[in-house]
Amino acid sequence: MRKSIEEIRRGELIEGAYRAFVKFGLGGLTSARISREVGMSPGILNYYFKNKDEILFWMIRYANRLIMLEVVRGLSAASTRWERIMAILEGNFPDRMYDVRTASAWVSFFSAVPQKPQFARLQDLFYRRLKSNLDSSLDGIVSAEESRQLFLGISVLIDGLWLRRSLSDDVLAREDAIALIRRHVERHLGPEAVAELKRRPAASARAR
Repeated sequence: MRKSIEEIRRGELIEGAYRAFVKFGLGGLTSARISREVGMSPGILNYYFKNKDEILFWMIRYANRLIMLEVVRGLSAASTRWERIMAILEGNFPDRMYDVRTASAWVSFFSAVPQKPQFARLQDLFYRRLKSNLDSSLDGIVSAEESRQLFLGISVLIDGLWLRRSLSDDVLAREDAIALIRRHVERHLGPEAVAELKRRPAASARAR
């Protein structure tokens, strides 16, 4: 189905908002900067979006979707449960996004979550998807409580590693971040559970 002109323009503005977000952070995201990214007049935003908060909401959804697509691609290629878990970990640190500028922009988003209920809902959705994918990979291998504890540890590490990356591109490269979380998973689960995950096929677990 072909997209309407309105859908195309909204998509262009959302992508432009994301590029401006990466450059200037949430606090520096203005209508003028968004419009400049797509070569349109600032007034066009008022035509396609009710207010600035609406385009911010769709921009954060778009940004989260970029990461989820990385996760889904990895999950689709996984042949074992362990490869699924590694796809989840690796997908949360996309090579083209895990840099100081993007990380700094995400830190500005996190700081705004307590004041923006709509942002909190989006972040909650992200966490629920992460937990769902981990639960499906661990189903039948560890208890629900162990899976919950592992999710909490991984989610805290993901947030902390993005925060640390915002300080410098010389700190915690992507490979280091993934290795750190992988070691946490291995220690938490223990060698027997890890070996079982490496034996179990991924076909019985789905991305959610």
